[in-house]
Amino acid sequence: MNRSDFQQLAELRLKEAEVLLRQGCFDGAYYLLGYVVECAFKACIAKQTKEHDFPPDRKAVEAIYRHKPNDLLKAASLETKHDHARRENAAFAANWKIVQVWSEESRYKQGRSEKEVQDFFSAIIGDEGVLPWLKKYW
Repeated sequence: MNRSDFQQLAELRLKEAEVLLRQGCFDGAYYLLGYVVECAFKACIAKQTKEHDFPPDRKAVEAIYRHKPNDLLKAASLETKHDHARRENAAFAANWKIVQVWSEESRYKQGRSEKEVQDFFSAIIGDEGVLPWLKKYW
C-alpha cells in the first residue's frame, strides 16, 4: 500500500463509520473511527519513505504495524509538531486525549454509548480534530 491508498482508506472508513453511527451501531462506528486515525498516520509515515531505502530502525518498523495512536505518532515522526499543537490549542489537546486511548481491541467491546461515540467522532473530524491535523502532514 502507498500513501494515496492510506488516504483513500481513511476517507472510506470515515464514511463507513458515519453510516454505522447514523444507524445506531455505536460499537462498530467507534472501531472504524479508530482505523480512520490509523490510516491517516500511515499515510503520514508513507510520505516520509523513500523508494529503495531500507528502514534503519527495526523498532520504528514494528511501531508502524501497531494499532496504537501514540506509537503511530512516534513512527510518523510528528511528536514535536504534536506537542506544539497540544500546547497551542487546548481543543486539539482535549481531542487527542479522547483519540489516543483507541485500540484495535475495541472490536471486542460492546455497549458504547451514543454520546461516547459522538465525542470520539467529533474528536477525530471536528475543526480542532485529529484528522484535520494529520491531513496537514499526509
